[in-house]
Amino acid sequence: MMLNTIFHPARVPSDALPLVIVHGLFGLGRNFNSIARNLAERRNVIAVDQRNHGDSFRADVHGYPEMAEDIAEVIGANGGKADLLGHSMGGKTVMHLALTQPDLVRRLVVADIAPVPYDHDQRQHIRTMCALDLTDLKTRGEADRRMAALEDDAGLRAFFLQSLDLKAEPPRWKLNLDVLESEMPKVLGWPGATGPFDGPTLFVAGGRSDYVQAEHRPVIRNLFPRFRMVKLPEASHWLHADSPREFEETVRIFLES
Repeated sequence: MMLNTIFHPARVPSDALPLVIVHGLFGLGRNFNSIARNLAERRNVIAVDQRNHGDSFRADVHGYPEMAEDIAEVIGANGGKADLLGHSMGGKTVMHLALTQPDLVRRLVVADIAPVPYDHDQRQHIRTMCALDLTDLKTRGEADRRMAALEDDAGLRAFFLQSLDLKAEPPRWKLNLDVLESEMPKVLGWPGATGPFDGPTLFVAGGRSDYVQAEHRPVIRNLFPRFRMVKLPEASHWLHADSPREFEETVRIFLES
């Protein structure tokens, strides 16, 4: 089964390879709509919904080898080679693909994640979403009011609620929460692909995020010897939401250099 994709055609067609954008945990392809549209000046841009997210298929397995294979299938359907941009869980997905099937990837952009295991357990967010009372829920505003009793952070609430389908009867989450909870150790982990990937690789870190640390650099250098690191000082882990134009311009310059 193929992932659900959002296709942004090049406004001025060229021979540039397509860019495939891969979101993070609890995200959606459409989280990147404005960035994708702006990067589609001379190239096709394809944003995906990862498995168990959005309008893509549901699966019992949610590990990086499987997610990387999903992206390989999208690349195969769009010319056989692409530039890749992945955020967080999506960053680990595209790193694993580049390390295991390097012929599919020209350039790689990894947004605020390193090729290491983490202990940022995200299961409390799953519990928050599962606890939201969906009874007779009609508007996103009402959903936000109900969720505020469970989650203080308005930004996080807004992010999660993008995956709430209010048109469904009854409303439902566009996330396979049970599988994401049971597979969380794989999401937080790192499968240990050895590579290396010799293509140009850009790591973009949020200045207000602790996901990419100085001690990760030797591991990154070993796997991605042609890497560069850029920090967006005002951005948190959600750097594409906090500093979208700066993030987009950083990606554009790297892909076109």
